Amino acid sequence: MFQSSAPRTRIGSALYICELIYHNSVRSVRKTHGNAVMSILMNMLQTAIFVLAFYFMFMILGMRGTALRGDFMIYIMTGIFLYMTHTKTLGAVAASEGPASPMMQHAPMNTAVAIAAAMLSTLYIQMLSLLVILFVYDVAFNPFVLQEIHDPIGCIGMILLSWFSGAAIGMVLLAAKPWFPTPVSIISTVYQRANMIASGKMFVANTLPNYMLVMFSWNPLFHTIDQSRGYAFVDYNPRNSNWEYALYFSLVFLMIGLMGEFYTRKHASASWSARR
Repeated sequence: MFQSSAPRTRIGSALYICELIYHNSVRSVRKTHGNAVMSILMNMLQTAIFVLAFYFMFMILGMRGTALRGDFMIYIMTGIFLYMTHTKTLGAVAASEGPASPMMQHAPMNTAVAIAAAMLSTLYIQMLSLLVILFVYDVAFNPFVLQEIHDPIGCIGMILLSWFSGAAIGMVLLAAKPWFPTPVSIISTVYQRANMIASGKMFVANTLPNYMLVMFSWNPLFHTIDQSRGYAFVDYNPRNSNWEYALYFSLVFLMIGLMGEFYTRKHASASWSARR
């Protein structure tokens, strides 16, 4: 009421928004634990346990022979890291603060900042987990693991595309959540659980027959995982996937999510949840 706001230049406004996104990203990372370091370590430990669980499952079931020629841990990581990045981003964006959240009562805060913070905090955690696990594996088990990756830049690009596709789908769920909270929660959970198999991280796409390929080709994560293995292994050329589909799919869902979020922001009210 008694605060005067000085006009900002475009660069000043951009820096101000970046500062808001940074502080909200830190808040998103630290919300799982009071200690920031422990919060990061807990997220990294979850990814590491997931990788080890799949490694031992492949060993016990005798499925290691079906993997590609090359380092077996790279084969697992190209599936696990992209799956974790996709699902974690989707869950974080879908669960970010909506227009009726108490956080939106603060003047500088808006839904765009909340969504961007959810996306960036998840990407930060997953990329940090990737670097730490690769470093430990390189130092303790295979000192030439980084040299065995055929195209590291392409692999990172597929991680970013998996992150972007998860954020796009999460945007659609976020826009629909105030209208249908229970169905959206169920759909989000079912989609994340179904991707344990539908993402194709446990098998090689080139070995799938046509009648099985149609059950997976709709999934953008299936395409990014298969393409990442094409970049990681010099002897593997993915024939049944393409990264362009995942990109176009993500752009379409992002536009739908942005339009839905704009409409929801104009109509959503805190009183909607009073009867629930």
